[in-house]
Amino acid sequence: MGIMRNVAAAGALTALVAGTTAAFGATAHAAPNVTPQGVCGSAYKTVNSAPIGSLGTVYLTYNSTNGKNCVATIRTNPGTVKAMSTYVYVPSTDEWAGDSGDFTSYAGPSRVYGKGYCVSWGGNIANVYVSVENSNCAALKEHRSTTIR
Repeated sequence: MGIMRNVAAAGALTALVAGTTAAFGATAHAAPNVTPQGVCGSAYKTVNSAPIGSLGTVYLTYNSTNGKNCVATIRTNPGTVKAMSTYVYVPSTDEWAGDSGDFTSYAGPSRVYGKGYCVSWGGNIANVYVSVENSNCAALKEHRSTTIR
């Protein structure tokens, strides 16, 4: 069952990255000095993060009031548009959300209800992809991977 969920999560990410831009077209966010709270909301506190090479960072945030996780991918140096994405997936509930397109400074917010659950999350900037599986839960050790395509 766990393998099927991992396959589903990988499939969801692939579909998100490949299909969302084609379906909705390219857009651009223009916001210098972006923070995870600026993208997700001031009630969201950063609980984890992963560098995307030297290009930026993907942040996992949590809002204890509503039990939601939010993920934002933020570039280190905003500028011309680059392909970017962000996703968050809760394997136990099969709920996921994501954002992808051509952006100047950030992708997201992507939010799911995650209170009491392990979450998988990640994002990309240009050709550098980061994923974190089984994150922020006591039962499992998280697994991080970075891929350059």
